Amino acid sequence: MTNARQLAFIALRDVHKGAYVDVALDRVLQKVNLPDSDRRLVTELVYGSVRRQRTLDTLIDQLAQKKSHQQPKDLRTILHLGLYQLRYQERIPASAAVNTTVELAKENGFPGLTGFVNGLLRQYLRKAEGQRSIAGTPNAGRGGSGAGGENTPSSPSSPSSPSSLHIDPLQLPENPVERLGVLHSFPDWIIQVWLEQLGLVETEQLCEWMNQSPTIDLRINPLRTSIEEVEAAFQSAGVLVRRVRHLPQALRLIGNAGSIQKLPGFREGWWTVQDSSAQLVGHLLDPKPGEVVIDACAAPGGKTTHIAELMQDKGKIWGCDRTSSRLRKLQENSQRLNLKSIQICTGDSRHFTQFHNTADRVLIDAPCSGLGTMHRHADARWRQTPESVRELSTLQKELISHISNFVKPGGVLVYATCTLHPAENEEAIAAFLAESPDWQIESPSSLEFLGSARTTPEGWFKVWPHREDMDGFFMVRLRKTNNSE
Repeated sequence: MTNARQLAFIALRDVHKGAYVDVALDRVLQKVNLPDSDRRLVTELVYGSVRRQRTLDTLIDQLAQKKSHQQPKDLRTILHLGLYQLRYQERIPASAAVNTTVELAKENGFPGLTGFVNGLLRQYLRKAEGQRSIAGTPNAGRGGSGAGGENTPSSPSSPSSPSSLHIDPLQLPENPVERLGVLHSFPDWIIQVWLEQLGLVETEQLCEWMNQSPTIDLRINPLRTSIEEVEAAFQSAGVLVRRVRHLPQALRLIGNAGSIQKLPGFREGWWTVQDSSAQLVGHLLDPKPGEVVIDACAAPGGKTTHIAELMQDKGKIWGCDRTSSRLRKLQENSQRLNLKSIQICTGDSRHFTQFHNTADRVLIDAPCSGLGTMHRHADARWRQTPESVRELSTLQKELISHISNFVKPGGVLVYATCTLHPAENEEAIAAFLAESPDWQIESPSSLEFLGSARTTPEGWFKVWPHREDMDGFFMVRLRKTNNSE
């Protein structure tokens, strides 16, 4: 059966074998021609089931005799899909969630376990709603089977206990780290990193933010159009957008806008997709027309093209990266945006010697654990580990130590990551400054849009998603003293 839930099951099966979520999802969606509502449902079920994996596994542990890791892998995936719909998808009637999950078990090798699947899901509902019968009737508060019916998923809400439930069947541990980890589905070590920086209340707010479906922000290309012209074109096409405070080029899409490539102005190079936080980085670098700028970790090129726009496409920008396939994306976007000032340089920036003392400004958008963008990358929370963070921290220190030599005396270096881990951010900068007396942090007070709320006493910028409603980012601007050799 080629329906939304079957496709979601196939994609999730690939994810549990090691595929990246976006790759697995694209693979199944490319093979079929689905209505938009079904495509959205497949996407929601796949991303949601991966995000909420720990919570869903804990529910299986508490409802079944065998723990989740003891269940056959495909059956565990099917149970995830059923429980995800019951717990987080208010517009899907409970009866539809149960019946379609039982059907999935029957169609995918578990005809003898349909009774178990049915019993486990109904047990969840009984615990949630007392002894209310669900046979053929949707849950109270689930939006019934009205307009859109079961194929119209709601945006997943992330309250402490789902709004449709009278009693939460999920039993939570006493330990606050484990409690937040189980409830919001994060590894304990990530919760611990946030708790140490934010405290309990804000950590929970951040967890809830990270479990939302991500928004899409655009960056207007001022060399081709104006923000007013793009707003008018979108309005004519019935696409809702709003501006983002303090960011002169940013528009945020509201609701489902369909295919990005089909939106007005895409082919004409009027705009590109870039989150608001990432747009802040280009403004912090503050490049000027005619300068030499190096983007040392450039692919896929969002910040590189922003630098070119800010320089009015006058000067020279070196976009460097060791992955040639990802640099092709930079070349494609440069051509679409009609930018001429960007030169491609393939290779590992740690080994380049040709740029010594040549650049007015350098950007290191360092490879990182991505803990600030986990709402976009549903599997990042399960792929990263404390060990992978340590390895990345070593790489980041090597990058800044070598690439800082590219900057002329008196020049500027901006270091940025999309993670919220101090080992990759504050500690990396502190270690560099301790070894580099000819460098100092520069806090550019003229850049009002960066906002005093994001500036720390040390002079670096940290964007907390739950406070700013944009991706988590760290960035710092460093100045090389004129008397440097």
